[in-house]
Amino acid sequence: MSFILSNTSKGNFAPHPESDGFMKAVIVDVTPPKMISTKFGDKNVFKLVYETEHVDTNGRAGLMFSVPYSLSLHEKSSFRRDLKKIRGRDLTAAEEKQFDVEGELLGFPVQIIVEHEEKDDRTYAKIGLIKPDKSDAPYKVSGAYVRVKDREEKDSGGTYKKASTAPAEDEPTGREDWQKVKVHVGKYEGQELGDLPEEGIKSLHSKWIPSLHGQKLKAADNRLMAAVAEAMEMLTQVADKGEELF
Repeated sequence: MSFILSNTSKGNFAPHPESDGFMKAVIVDVTPPKMISTKFGDKNVFKLVYETEHVDTNGRAGLMFSVPYSLSLHEKSSFRRDLKKIRGRDLTAAEEKQFDVEGELLGFPVQIIVEHEEKDDRTYAKIGLIKPDKSDAPYKVSGAYVRVKDREEKDSGGTYKKASTAPAEDEPTGREDWQKVKVHVGKYEGQELGDLPEEGIKSLHSKWIPSLHGQKLKAADNRLMAAVAEAMEMLTQVADKGEELF
């Protein structure tokens, strides 16, 4: 699961710092749907806003913003994919018919890993991994954040800088290259590697890759092998810290 926080204003605002392993956060906003123009046409989108346990030198809690989500619960939609990771489960049959986004997600505690990415001399903070916070002491929000819907009449208002509705087209997509590689074999065929559960990645590493020994490899095989290697390296790093990846 990946998110972008970009410095799109004229001010010199630093991105959210990288985290050393998982850090606690809470969803503090579901922004009002807004029409934006994309290279695929006009889309009605919304964002999720996360307040993190990081506190800057001015005493303000950190914020992370999601990429724009279309108003869809389709199983292949970005929102459905990320929602599954946020809550640690997929939608029930009843939720597929009607899902109260604000009612279910506002105040929802999670744990995230924040990473930095450099592009065009700019630094972006993104959520590399996310999972529900099932600990006994989830993060308690500061109360300083003002929801977008409550500050629209005031134009800006609130303690925090108002987020742009969508990143520029030349900004990063928020996913690592290995996460975007399509799986072309087995039960997860057609899915991106970043959407697989931990056991799926480990199965590719321990069973599929060894089965290729002595065979003539295709370009897709080489791409997936390299991506699995990167995913396993991240799994190892997380395991060394005694944490869970998913």
